[in-house]
This record gives sequence, structure tokens and C-alpha cells, in this order.
Amino acid sequence: MRATHLAAAVLFGAALVSTIPLHAAAQEPHQPPPSIQVTGEATVTVQPDQVQIEIGVVTQAEKSEAAASRNAQQLDKVLADLRGVVGPEGKVQTIGYSLRPDYRYPGQGGGEPTISGYTATNVVRVTLNDLTRVARAIDAATGSGANRIQALRFELKDESPVLAQALREAASRARAKADALAAALNLQIVRVLSVSESGGGPVPVVPVRDVMFARAEAAAPPTPIEPGTVEVRATVNLVVEVRGS
Repeated sequence: MRATHLAAAVLFGAALVSTIPLHAAAQEPHQPPPSIQVTGEATVTVQPDQVQIEIGVVTQAEKSEAAASRNAQQLDKVLADLRGVVGPEGKVQTIGYSLRPDYRYPGQGGGEPTISGYTATNVVRVTLNDLTRVARAIDAATGSGANRIQALRFELKDESPVLAQALREAASRARAKADALAAALNLQIVRVLSVSESGGGPVPVVPVRDVMFARAEAAAPPTPIEPGTVEVRATVNLVVEVRGS
């Protein structure tokens, strides 16, 4: 009698196990709602209110000590003249220094290269909020011994308000695209499923890279500098759910 009950229980359990996968397989996978995906872009152009100038002094000598010493003396004079032009609101900070050997390579006969001298390079970054002083700062630096301008970037002290404006315009354009597509396809927009953004950041109008300046002993004309404008770009990706009208 006990064996009969045990066999019945095993058969009942096997029947339950066999029905579970059949029931699960009958369920249909979740289907995402119909949607439209669009992208809106916007660019806001404004006047810059800050500039960064990277100014360097490069010196060469046969001995490393002489190259470094000459560089330090030359840069001291450059910094003194720069601070007189920059004023208390400007900033001057060192961003790079190097002292490296220069090599003389043998001709076609082969052989090991030999050290012919040393080059010392010291670069400072000047930050100005008064854009009318840009040309004066460059002329003061190059006139007192600077022989490299690595970068000249016009920027914004705070780009967040301009970026917010660009994002609003980009979002508005993305929604307008979605509305136009939905209307053309005889659809209605139900809701926004997702939104993402990316800001391009300020784009300066006068980037200058690795420009070497050599000034003559005679008085040189002032360096012409035009700040121009700065562009702040934004992109908004929009996904909206739609349904038939």
C-alpha cells in the first residue's frame, strides 16, 4: 500500500515538471513599443571673455648647465615684463619644462650618434580676462626673450549658460523633427522614451600651434590679434513612442 502511494507521487511530480516548460514556452516575449528616434543639433555663437596664451623660451648650449642657466635668465626677464602687462587679475603659471640632449648623427659610414649640445625649454601659460591686453602680452614676451608661442585660445570663463541655451535649441529641434515625422506618417506621439545629450564645448576661432616668433632688434609693429567669436555646440538624441492616429 505504501509503495502504491509513493509511485503515484512520483508520477504526479513528473507531470508537473513536464508542464512547466510548456507553459513558459507559450508566453510571448515583451515587444518594445513603436518609436521614432531623432537628433537635434544647435550652435550658439558668443564673444569670448578669456584668453590663454602658452609662451615658451627655448635656449641651446654645448653644456646642459649653460642651456639651463641661459633659459632661466631669459625666462626671468620674460616673466617680469609679462606681469607688468598682465596686471593683478591675470595669471601666469609654468606648464612645462624640459632639458634634452641634441644629437649629431654620422653620415653614411655609420657609427654612434654623439651629443652636440643641449636644449632647454620652459613654457608658461598666461590667462587674461582683458582681451585688449593680448597683443601687448605677446609683444612684451617676444620682445624680452620668448621665442615660442605654442597656443592662443579664446575661451569662456563660464560656458554653462551658453551651453544650456544650445541644449534648449537642440532639444527643440529634435522635438520638431519627431513631430514632423509623426505627422508625415499619420502617427501620434505618446510619450518620450529616452533623451541624451552631448555638448561640444567652446570652439575657439584663433587656435595657434607651435608658432615660432623671431623679433628683430629694431622696433616691430604691434602684433594684430582679433578675438573673433566662440562657438558652443550641443546635440540632443530623442526617442519617442508613437501610435497610429
